[in-house]
Amino acid sequence: MAKYTKTTLDKITQIYAELGYKVRFEKGTFKSGYCLLEERKIVVVNRFFDVQGKVQTMIDLLHQIEVDPDLLSEKSQKFYRSLEQQAPAAP
Repeated sequence: MAKYTKTTLDKITQIYAELGYKVRFEKGTFKSGYCLLEERKIVVVNRFFDVQGKVQTMIDLLHQIEVDPDLLSEKSQKFYRSLEQQAPAAP
């Protein structure tokens, strides 16, 4: 597993923003560590996770939502392509 930093968290949060999602870090009882309200384009991530946990959760979620790379800035597209390389293996 890669080592993630606050910069990585900021970059992935920017991708969500460019896709029209609001990202909130809050406490909650969601067992998976996140809650996705697709109709409202809100992602709620457990605020008690460390940076590693937040980034990994957001990457996992990114693979579950429909991403239109054309909505992303050039910089975000490049970062998104690097995240695609980390896609979980199909069962």
